[in-house]
Amino acid sequence: MEEEGDAILLEDNYYQLLNVSKSATPEEINSAYRRFSRMFHPDKHSTDPTKLKWAEQIFNKVKEAYEVLSDQHKRAIYDTLGKRGLEVDGWEVIFRTRTPREIREEYERLKREREDRRLQQSANPRGTITLNINATDMFMKYYDEYDILEEPSILPTIEVSGMTIQQSIDAPITLRDTMTLSGNISTQNGIGTGAVNLSNRHLSSEKGWTEVELGIGNGPLLGFKLFRTLSRLMFLNCGTVLQFTPRGVSPSFISTMALQLDAHSVGYLTYRAGAQGGSSMTTTYVRDSERFHTNTAAQLGSPHSFLSFSLMYKMPQQDMKLRLALKRPGFDSRPAHSFLSFSLMYKMPQQDMKLRLALK
Repeated sequence: MEEEGDAILLEDNYYQLLNVSKSATPEEINSAYRRFSRMFHPDKHSTDPTKLKWAEQIFNKVKEAYEVLSDQHKRAIYDTLGKRGLEVDGWEVIFRTRTPREIREEYERLKREREDRRLQQSANPRGTITLNINATDMFMKYYDEYDILEEPSILPTIEVSGMTIQQSIDAPITLRDTMTLSGNISTQNGIGTGAVNLSNRHLSSEKGWTEVELGIGNGPLLGFKLFRTLSRLMFLNCGTVLQFTPRGVSPSFISTMALQLDAHSVGYLTYRAGAQGGSSMTTTYVRDSERFHTNTAAQLGSPHSFLSFSLMYKMPQQDMKLRLALKRPGFDSRPAHSFLSFSLMYKMPQQDMKLRLALK
């Protein structure tokens, strides 16, 4: 019995493992499985720990062979492709009446799909397309002196005032280094801009990472970022950018410190300076629950200060989100204008669609 058991452990062919022919009937396969099960069941060798482990290995291997050969669908795949064919996901949707040629073609298709998924997960491609549509004519009709002389149009005038396209992909170089290639193009009122950036993120330790970024667009760009976990509930994120323009070098700096207040709330303190935008200090309170997501922020700086609040209602069953945002400028020398926006986000497979209405 020991020699027969050792032979089973070394055998990879399911038919030879059960000692049946390739044309064996289901009854012959069942009979062989019952014989080996009685012989090598772990309960019969429980008194000897060494033999118990040996019997468990044999029993599991016999059971694996039986589960494949007793299933006509799996047996057809095994006869055509071997064990490698059983390792591919997706066979559950294949008809059981496929010929060996069709099974082989289906295996190649499933293999290609698995490789595509693996490549997509490693590259992590991300892209967004944003259209700015001016639909003022739908709510407030505007007439000039020429429109008065002409017949009024029944259909409102819808204008695409701007468009932005962004795309990025990741390329893991080592276990600690990941390169990211990103680009964006945008047009606003007939004026277009674009940029291409290449960055490398290095995982320096379990508590942080550093990132170096190079870019071209509106002049060369050089950036550096640093992330560090300060404690179990606190982290720090800093970044600086040098933008080279015909007028000289334009530096900017941003630093954010975050503290987790409870299981659903996080507080942020952000300081910004440079990039021709003055300097500002912003404090933000974010609360996220199963149904609601709120964001409250207050910024004090030069030249812009404001108060803002946003509320998002989640509908996971419909894969939808409703968002309401309010922004009120203040402490400025400029006239204050409130800003109200409403957004509807709908998630589709591998992409998101977002509709936003804004009122100033």
